[in-house]
Amino acid sequence: MKLEDYLQSLTQKAAEGRGAGRALGREERRLGLAEAFDRLLGDFREDERELEPKLLDRRECDGYVREHIEISTVEGLRMKLYVLVPGRPAADPAPAVIALHGHGYGSREIVGLEPGGSERSGSPGLHKDFAVSLVREGFVVAAPELIGFGERRLEEDRDKEPGMSSCFRLAAHLLLTGRTLAGLRVRETARVIDYLQGRAGVDPNRIGIMGISGGGLVAGFTAALDPRIHCAVVSGYASLFADSILARNHCLDNYIPGILLEAEMPELLGLIAPRGLFLEAGVTDRIFPREPAAKAYGELRSLYAEAGAPDAVGADFFEGGHEINGGPAFAWLRDQLAAPAISA
Repeated sequence: MKLEDYLQSLTQKAAEGRGAGRALGREERRLGLAEAFDRLLGDFREDERELEPKLLDRRECDGYVREHIEISTVEGLRMKLYVLVPGRPAADPAPAVIALHGHGYGSREIVGLEPGGSERSGSPGLHKDFAVSLVREGFVVAAPELIGFGERRLEEDRDKEPGMSSCFRLAAHLLLTGRTLAGLRVRETARVIDYLQGRAGVDPNRIGIMGISGGGLVAGFTAALDPRIHCAVVSGYASLFADSILARNHCLDNYIPGILLEAEMPELLGLIAPRGLFLEAGVTDRIFPREPAAKAYGELRSLYAEAGAPDAVGADFFEGGHEINGGPAFAWLRDQLAAPAISA
């Protein structure tokens, strides 16, 4: 047997096993999948400590304020995040969006800053400073630095190029101790939700999330497991595991041991239903190609129909590559997070 055929047989057997599990009722299957997914991401000890937010910097920008804040997350870790506060919020209290960067030099890459912290002078790249676009929509935006990037790299990687991550070593250590890097990032993002829900001026019931590439993974999986997320935009990630991260070499942070025994990616993202979900996919994206992305969207439409919310899922298949598009997704977020009119 060719090695390629052997690998194909493994994914096929996993799919057959999943099919047997679907004999359960929809809600029973949903609850069981959520429990299994949470377990496979890894067991991270609950941290009872307070967030202990610390303001590191505050700058007046064009139409918004940019704060740099640090909070406690899990198991003694601290996370830095930028919080962008609109000069003219969409409502009072304002809806909020958690913005999650992908591979690159970290949260600075989506808030209009160069790797060293100076204001943007060059091209914004695939991220297109989308956190700045979101704050201009009137949202309070939290842009956390995902662990393994930027200032949250291992010491051994700090002198390397800004876009070099610590993902491999972090993921390897976590995997050998029964955890995953995806799981750690999801747990830390849940603490960002805690922070926003306790922040003055933010509507705790209107928190969305948007992420690109690896940040799309974190956005989608956080929303799947945390009902406090009102709606989610997943950009440059939604696909089928078999036709994306198993079809080429990807960063180790994408891999969750045993996940294909439980579900393919659309069913995991389908846990968000009936809450809103919007996908962005570039038709020339070579990292997460269009065809499996379209298949994933088709499956999600079926799952949302079964959940009685066929209109709560949408997609933008745009002319472009592995990058943020923005316009349709921002309009969708405005509709999803629209707050009731303020009484006079």
